[in-house]
Amino acid sequence: MTRELVATLDSLAPGTAIKVVIDDIPIAVVRESSGEVHALGDRCSHGDISLAEGFVEDDTIECWAHGSKFGLTDGSPRNFPAFEPVPVYTVDIDGSDIYVDTTTRK
Repeated sequence: MTRELVATLDSLAPGTAIKVVIDDIPIAVVRESSGEVHALGDRCSHGDISLAEGFVEDDTIECWAHGSKFGLTDGSPRNFPAFEPVPVYTVDIDGSDIYVDTTTRK
C-alpha cells in the first residue's frame, strides 16, 4: 500500500472538508461530524466543481453549485443532477496523521 500524509486530525475539524492533490489526483478529504475521515474524488460527477468546497452533512458531501449529494463511504450519488459516482480512496489514521492511498479504492 502506498500512502501519502495529507493532514492531521487537528487540522480537519469535524463537519469539514479540504482539497489535497496526490499525483495530480484532486481529492476531498472529509471529516464527518462523528469524526470519521473519508477521501473522495474532488470533482462532482455532474460538473467540474470541487466537492471540498461543498457542505458536509451526516454521511454525505453536497456539491455547492448544483446540490448533488455523494455518499462518503461509497461515492454514490444520492440525488440528481449527478448520476455517476465519484471515486473513494482508502484512508488510514496513524496517531493524529491522516494518510490517503490513491492506489486502492473502496
